Amino acid sequence: MLATALLCALCVGAWWAVGGALSGSWGDDHYRRLYERAHPDDIKKPLSPVIEKIIPTENRYHDHNNLSTKNKNITEASYKKDNKKSDYGDLDHQCGDVSDSMRFDCHPQGGASEEACTKRGCCWGATAVQGAPYCYYPKHYPSYRFMNSTENKHSMTVYYAHGLDTGYPGQWGTVMVTFNYLADDVLQIKITDANNKRFEPPYPEVPVVSGRVTSLQYRVLVDSAAVGFKVIRTEDNVTIVDTQNVGGLILSEKFLQLSSVLPTDRVYGLGEKQAPLLNNFNWNTFTLFNSDMPPIENKSLYGTHPFYLALERNGKSHGMLLLNSNAMDIVLQPSPAITYRAVGGVLDFLVMMGPSPSQVVSQLTSLIGRPFMPPYWALGFHLCKYDYGSLNTTRQVMQRNIDAGIPLDAQWNDLDYMSTANDFTYDKKKYEGLPQFVDDLHQKGMHYVVLVDPGVSASETPGSYPPFDRGLEMDVFVKNSTDQPFVGKVWNPKSTVWPDFTNPNASVYWKEMLEEFYKLVKFDGVWIDMNEPSNFLSGSMYGECDPEDLPYTPAETPQEGLKYKTLCMDAKHYAGKHYDVHNVYAMAEAVVTFNAMREVRGKRPLVLSRASSPGLGRVSAHWSGDVYSKWHDLKMSIPALLSFSLFGVPLMGSDICGFIGDTSEELCKRWMQLGAFYPFSRNHNSNEAKPQDPVAMGAGVVRASRNALRTRYRMLPYYYTLFWKAHVAGETVARPLFMEFPSLSKVHSIDEQFMLGPHVLVSPILTPGNSTTALFPSTTWYSFLDGRYLARDRWMEIGEGDIISIRAGAILPLQEPPSKGPVNTVVSRSGPLQLLVVPDKEGAAHGQLYWDDGDSINTYEEKKYSHIDFVVKNNELQNIIQWWGYGVPSLNSISILGMKPLKSLTINDIPTKYTYINKTQVVTISSINLPLDKTFRVKWTYQKTGKI
Repeated sequence: MLATALLCALCVGAWWAVGGALSGSWGDDHYRRLYERAHPDDIKKPLSPVIEKIIPTENRYHDHNNLSTKNKNITEASYKKDNKKSDYGDLDHQCGDVSDSMRFDCHPQGGASEEACTKRGCCWGATAVQGAPYCYYPKHYPSYRFMNSTENKHSMTVYYAHGLDTGYPGQWGTVMVTFNYLADDVLQIKITDANNKRFEPPYPEVPVVSGRVTSLQYRVLVDSAAVGFKVIRTEDNVTIVDTQNVGGLILSEKFLQLSSVLPTDRVYGLGEKQAPLLNNFNWNTFTLFNSDMPPIENKSLYGTHPFYLALERNGKSHGMLLLNSNAMDIVLQPSPAITYRAVGGVLDFLVMMGPSPSQVVSQLTSLIGRPFMPPYWALGFHLCKYDYGSLNTTRQVMQRNIDAGIPLDAQWNDLDYMSTANDFTYDKKKYEGLPQFVDDLHQKGMHYVVLVDPGVSASETPGSYPPFDRGLEMDVFVKNSTDQPFVGKVWNPKSTVWPDFTNPNASVYWKEMLEEFYKLVKFDGVWIDMNEPSNFLSGSMYGECDPEDLPYTPAETPQEGLKYKTLCMDAKHYAGKHYDVHNVYAMAEAVVTFNAMREVRGKRPLVLSRASSPGLGRVSAHWSGDVYSKWHDLKMSIPALLSFSLFGVPLMGSDICGFIGDTSEELCKRWMQLGAFYPFSRNHNSNEAKPQDPVAMGAGVVRASRNALRTRYRMLPYYYTLFWKAHVAGETVARPLFMEFPSLSKVHSIDEQFMLGPHVLVSPILTPGNSTTALFPSTTWYSFLDGRYLARDRWMEIGEGDIISIRAGAILPLQEPPSKGPVNTVVSRSGPLQLLVVPDKEGAAHGQLYWDDGDSINTYEEKKYSHIDFVVKNNELQNIIQWWGYGVPSLNSISILGMKPLKSLTINDIPTKYTYINKTQVVTISSINLPLDKTFRVKWTYQKTGKI
């Protein structure tokens, strides 16, 4: 229904209700009675004269454009005139009404005193709750005052005027809050300076939606007597965002703050950080500012994703993303509540209504970009090490793993392949023959990925290094405050400059550099590292950075300031100062790299980025950076993976066996058994650590790696279908258990297991020993190893053979890799398919297969694919061809789990041989040849009862 508005006098003002259904008309007496009921001690006080102006005698709750026109001359001065203490009540009374858990910090800079606190108009008092602030906002903190409101079919806009001096320089005079109804289930809340244009991040590019909304799932309430708003889910009247009565809306030049009470403390996301998946609300503050920092707790890491998914106790979900690329803190407190503190920009929120967790992620990616469709080979196993030392060593390590039966699709090289660490070069001595090596890889069906850092050497002899010369000619480098190229230092021998990827010329420049290097080495993917951007200096090589002059410094900011190990905040990009652009630098690079690689190769790109921000999944994969070779980091790789899945970046993983430090045989074995099932699966470590490829770690690691990776390769048709669903519908690939069982409270905090799609459960061993305890929630689960029944709705100790289990109700498309010779995706894709069928207790199951050539661009959009559904019902399995546009291998085997002894089995009404293992209750139909472009039916009957 088209959003309407309800206006009634409460407190000293009015509630505006957007999205609610209305009928009838109310008169002045009704509003006054409501006011008197709310304020029995103030009955004689007339309604605010300003509100009287806003509320005409007739037509109170619609025709908001007309209301806005009538009141367009209401000024900030008129509001200051009416800003009386009595309007907000007694401060002591308001302070006493605030519980310890509801204290919102009014002096977050630290070093608060009673004098400094009361000067800001805030409350001061000791607390018995550890972590609660001494200085806190009263319930009604008049930093702003309501001016007027206007609404059309697609949005409502509310204006506020400057009220109390909050003590932050450059406080905005007039604030515009726009509620854009982007869709029935998505709301945008944009808080901007009405008088001055401020920086807004160029990424992600959220689409402007102008279509008519028809059935809003939410309504917005704005109280003209207080600062803030509420967002209420219409279906059950749950308030999912509540910024009223918490105080602390601060909008100033370099400090923006907004707090909201939440309906649940089961909140996920808000990263990148090393932490459990379920966020800690015990006065927890963490900083988001892209930093070159090995993952450790309580530090800002490589990415900034101010998005959370909230899971309510009944299993319903909602989510909210802040579109702001400045450095920020996010504070969680046990109210439960969240506070955002950004040092610039605007506050631009996207609220996703869900109501299921999967719908929240789908709604998010519909706005920030659906994940890219990876090439099929990217889902294979990858091998790398920083500083193999030479091409010969690279070749030897790769070949010894192939010879040991390790499936392998891509060989990578880190920085050491370059000549003097310079992009778009290779060392002609240590890596002599690299072009021929890559050509040989392609002949074997394998692929090659190179590292490309954003930093370009600035100290080469003029005319000898085109990346620098052409960058100067095209004027694409980030500039310093004097409009000269900003110079720092990374891996390059002497000095470094950085391309400004927000510059329109950068796409041409970067493509030219990649294309010229591609003429030498036919690489298949690009690994963009050090792109926070990282700088070995804290600022410029020449001259000082301008003072940052922050009235509030984010909690985890080093003593050197935001410039620590990066560029000066006053460095200039086409899109703005580095102060504003820093957190989207990597995103801009990823977009330019992705688009360039599409043109250079004419095939699907694989881009892997270390730094990230919202929307990265549209163009790039991600890995969790320089993790340590420790059991703790093995465990923490799972919440990192699952968080990025929520952020819309499904092609993600950690460096298997760890990056920093020497791994152990047992740790590497367990990490390979887990990492084999990361969506992005790569073994990689540092130059200072011993080799950790499977063969280097010994026979036990080889055996475990081979078995786990062969299982992965067998499951690749299922993985690939999941990535297609992510690409077209925003579904997740790896997902937390709560996404499949949202109403089951015992899974809400689980982050040592995860799902692959809806049907596969991964339960790795994460501590020394030979077993782990895993939860098999809700339904029946079977071992992927041999098909036997495992458990139903209980915890159970399992060994390494049952790390992978299958949920009842599943049909998985599989593809057994060859038992002899090298295994890669080119080889495995050429073989026949198999189906693994797992009926549930009603005898039903379903699954699907997406198939195309695995490498061409836009195969789905151009309908050069095939899509097949598989369904089991009433003791019959059949395929349903949804679209046929590309050849699919035939089926040569079908296995059905959880079966009682059969009386008969037919395929297309023809009696067919099968085997039945009584111990595991598995029926296997082998040596068949069922083409999938034709419908088939497999029917069976049971002995005796005929039940499963």
